[in-house]
Amino acid sequence: MVRTSVIGCGNMGSALLTGLWKAGGHSVVACDLDPDALAAVADYCEETTDDVSRAAEADVVFVAVKPDIVEAVLSELDLSPDQTLVTIAAGVPTAFVEARTDARVVRIMPNLAAETRDMAAAATGDLTDEVRELLSDVGEFVEVDEAQMDIATAVNGSGPAFVFYLIEAVTQAGVAGGLSEEDAEILAAQTFKGAAETVVQDDRTADELIDAVCSPNGTTIEGMEVLWDSAADDAVTEAVVAAERRSKELAEEFGDE
Repeated sequence: MVRTSVIGCGNMGSALLTGLWKAGGHSVVACDLDPDALAAVADYCEETTDDVSRAAEADVVFVAVKPDIVEAVLSELDLSPDQTLVTIAAGVPTAFVEARTDARVVRIMPNLAAETRDMAAAATGDLTDEVRELLSDVGEFVEVDEAQMDIATAVNGSGPAFVFYLIEAVTQAGVAGGLSEEDAEILAAQTFKGAAETVVQDDRTADELIDAVCSPNGTTIEGMEVLWDSAADDAVTEAVVAAERRSKELAEEFGDE
């Protein structure tokens, strides 16, 4: 069994811990200085601690903290070349981390769906089979070049917020049409979930799936005509580009190491 630790039990760290616990078969130590954060994840790990050196005993160490405190955490970690350090921090380059540890370094950008084992993640660096297995147990991941991490951060890291926004818009349209808030939200959210799973499982492209759903003179084609005539595509693209730009700005703060 691969010994794993997660340093930082905020939103992303706790989502990862919960997903690994649901997957089963993992020995995980949770580390955070906040006792409330540790209490919140105590049921989803083997051990909780506020001692970074205890977390550093793991085979795979996840650092899931805000970018501005990554360097402080790294300065407290004494890892060997036999260990793997996995960072989860927007804009923190792999080279910056590699210069501060002897461990193998992997940089990932996951999202909160790790909690339900539906995570989408981008990964780069020295991925081992152990890390691949851990990531696979909480969702899907793709391996990308370091230069692609900023756009990946925007697409799958920030992407869930954009989807939540769209689900809320569809929900409120349902409410305006007479559905209860609860019923409209269930229908909207499950529709997005089912549509996403169809894209993942089906060999057809999204455009081909749209064609499959749109019957001539039917209700769907009527709605799609409104979207096609709108600036919806541009707005979504601009949101992704803005998130990518911010990821690049964060990276610049760490210099060219």
